[in-house]
Formats: sequence, structure tokens, C-alpha cells
Amino acid sequence: MIRRALRLGLGPGLLGRGLGGHREGSTLDWHGKVSEIKKKIQSVLPGGAWSPLCDTSHLPPEHSDVVIVGGGVLGLSVAYWLKRLEKRQGAIRVLVVERDHTYSQASTVLSVGGIRQQFSLPENIQLSLFSVEFLRNINEYLAVVDDPPLDLQFNPSGYLFLASEEGATIMENNVKVQRQQGAKVCLMSPEQLRKKFPWMNTEGVALASYGLENEGWFDPWCLLQGLRRKVQSMGVLFCHGEVTRFVSSSNHMETAIGEKVTLKRIHEVHVKVDHSQEYQPVECSIVVNAAGAWSGRIAELAGIGKGPSGTLQGTKLPVEPRKRYVYLWHCPQGPGLEAPLVADPSGAYFRREGLSNNYLGGCSPAEEEEPDPGNLEVDHDFFQEKVWPHLAQRVPAFETLKVRRAWAGYYDYNTFDQNGVVGPHPLVVNMYFATGFSGHGLQQAPAVGRAVAEVMLEGHFQTINLSPFLFSRFYLGEKAQEHCII
Repeated sequence: MIRRALRLGLGPGLLGRGLGGHREGSTLDWHGKVSEIKKKIQSVLPGGAWSPLCDTSHLPPEHSDVVIVGGGVLGLSVAYWLKRLEKRQGAIRVLVVERDHTYSQASTVLSVGGIRQQFSLPENIQLSLFSVEFLRNINEYLAVVDDPPLDLQFNPSGYLFLASEEGATIMENNVKVQRQQGAKVCLMSPEQLRKKFPWMNTEGVALASYGLENEGWFDPWCLLQGLRRKVQSMGVLFCHGEVTRFVSSSNHMETAIGEKVTLKRIHEVHVKVDHSQEYQPVECSIVVNAAGAWSGRIAELAGIGKGPSGTLQGTKLPVEPRKRYVYLWHCPQGPGLEAPLVADPSGAYFRREGLSNNYLGGCSPAEEEEPDPGNLEVDHDFFQEKVWPHLAQRVPAFETLKVRRAWAGYYDYNTFDQNGVVGPHPLVVNMYFATGFSGHGLQQAPAVGRAVAEVMLEGHFQTINLSPFLFSRFYLGEKAQEHCII
């Protein structure tokens, strides 16, 4: 019964899940109560005029309709689309909680900023097609009066995936799906590769797929700041702090065939503010888990996965931090301005960075060699032993490259199928997800934010059907496996 219900799709929208009414009355009622409290305090204080007893400007508000945990591009995109799609301006009060207010460890700004349509799943292709249209017309979406226009520095040089003999058939099938979804991708033989990219050694390459339009890379920091600037102008509130607790109520139910389930609803989010031991309880109707690599921890705070093994209640959010290194090197004789982002069959990748023969690249480690995610220290030996040999084999000029600097960032890695988690939790009925994209969250953020907002407001996906990305697939064992992960 539970399995059949989960496959039927989504339930009511945000109105049905709680935003239509709060335990303590509407937003207007709440402000009215605050006004009454102020008057009562004023009546017993000397002086007459109201003045706050202490500075609370660093604290989040006591009430917000929606609390978004995570202020990276995914969380900000959800905030943007909620405000853009709201029926009446100012109808929805949105709070974004971000613990790293400098974004020094944010996955967004530590990424290589790529965008592509070369995925194996139709949903991922559609997400990236929507997002590239958003990025190409960024100032139509994110312009703010009297502020300068955004310049994403979008470089449309494309992605070039290389396949060995073993992977050639899979690549052909992927390209067929990509073309069906409207992506402009062509297949290239080794001979065509040598002619177009003479700096490349095609040994071991049987086939390649090349993005002809709407692929390349852009400035992630610009997108992040553009979204933040825009949502602030739309009335979204921000808090620098960490979510430490959820207060929820439970409703025990039994299905027609005797299966017992417990539905939970979050009523309050506790936020510990920076450089303080105090926390602020925030009453809310909806929580969005957009905490990236740490979204698994946020889910646990809400009680997700804390139940008998093999049950829906015991199904965890399978998202964890995975550390990835990015290296920047210089090579005077390296590939020129026409070079795309190249993804080698070995897993190594690289792209140009600027106009001075600098390059960015790296490689995801084997499962058994995953580095400790407890810090962002860089393993330089990893480049020498696992990355550079593949780069030099593919581009002989890279034999003489010089690494200039390196950094590490986090993937919000979905261990189940390396794909995003979007939409509501089936039991914690007012927690929604926008996480788990395993390295392609930045490029798909504009589309994912819209999808989550649509589900919250209307009860179903409208622009792109992302039902395969719902949380319920983890319990049902139905993988939405993405094979094109870099």
C-alpha cells in the first residue's frame, strides 16, 4: 500500500502542506501580537517611547513561512522562484540560513563552473537546457534597479567527452537521448578529433561526443552574488548561523493493510547564530533542505532515517560530503582558445582558465581511495600520481606543465545513484529537498529551484517532471542512475 501510494506521485501543494495556516495564526496575526506585546512592555517601562531592550539585529526572525537551510546557489534559487512565483507580492516570507557567510568552503565557488547537456538521463538534460537559457539571459531574471548588470563571463567552448572502445556504445546511446531532448551534440571519430584538435593524442579513443551549443563554463561567484542580490531585493531574509534542531509534531497512522506509519510536521527551527551560544527558535510552515554536502545531517536532525531498517521511516537521505581537488597549472605550449572542457576515459578532465595558457582540471578518485572529507587540505601527490599521467598521455604538451595552485571543495554526493533529490519527504511532510546532485548542482540550480518552488506552491512539477528524483526512490530501490558524472 505504501509503495503504491509513493508511486502515485505528489500530494497537495504548499497550501495543503501547511503554508495556508500557522499554528499561531497568520503572518498578519503574528505581527499584530508583536505590536500588542510591545505596547504592554512600554506600559511598564519608564520613558514612554518604545526602544528595544537589546540589539537583536543579528538574530533571525521569530517567524518565517519558509526556512531554507543552505545559502548556496540551490537554496538561493529556491528562494528566487518562490518569490517570483508567489501569487501576491510579499505573500510568502522566506528566510535563508547559511552557516558559512564568507562562502569560503561553499561548493558553489570552489567548483570549475561548467555547464553541459551531455548527460545520460532526460531529466538532467532538460534541467541543463533550462538553466543555460537562464544563464544566457541572466540580467532579464536577476537585474536589480540601480545596480550594475551581471557578467557571468560565459565561455561557450563546449564539452568534449572521450570514450574507449568499451564505452563507445554507451556514448552513442547517450547522444541519441541528448539529441531527442534538444541538445546540440555531435559524435566525432578519432580522425576528426585529430583534425579539429591537433594537440590531442587519440590513442585509446574510439569515439567522442562534442557539445556544439550551450555548453562551456562561467563564473560561479557571479551567479551566487547575483542570486543573493536579487532575492534580497525581493524581500528574502538572511541569517548567518547553523540549524541545530527541529521541533516537530507526530501523527501515527495505519494503512488499510495494517502498516503503521508516523507522519511528522516541523513547526520550529532552532538557529544558532555565529559567535554566540544562543539560538533563536523560528516558527515556520515549510523547511527546504538545500544544505549541500551536509544535507544528510540536516535530514537526520528532522528524524529522517531513524526507524527500523527496510522501512520508509528507516530510509536515510544517502547524501554525504566527498572531497574533490581542483588544480590550476600553466603550460605555454598547451591547447589554444578553441579548447573545450575535455573529459578523458580515465576520469581526468581539464579546461582553459583565462587567456594566458592556464588550465583547471582534476579527477575523481576511485571509491576505495576517497579522501577524508574532514578538511579541505589538498593532496598534491594525487595530481602527480593519478591526474598528470593521464593529462600528459592525452595532451603531450602537458608533459611540461607547472602546477601553480590547487584547492579542494565538496560534492554533495548521492551514494545511491549520483543524482539529485528534489521535492518533499513522504513522512516529514513539510521538509523539501534540493540536494544530492553529486557535482552538477551548480549548473542545474536555476531549473531545480523552479521545480522545488512549483511543487511547494502547486503540489506538482510543472516545467520539468522530476518525479524520478523524489526521495521515495531510496525506499523503493528505484535508481535514477546518471552515468555521465565527472
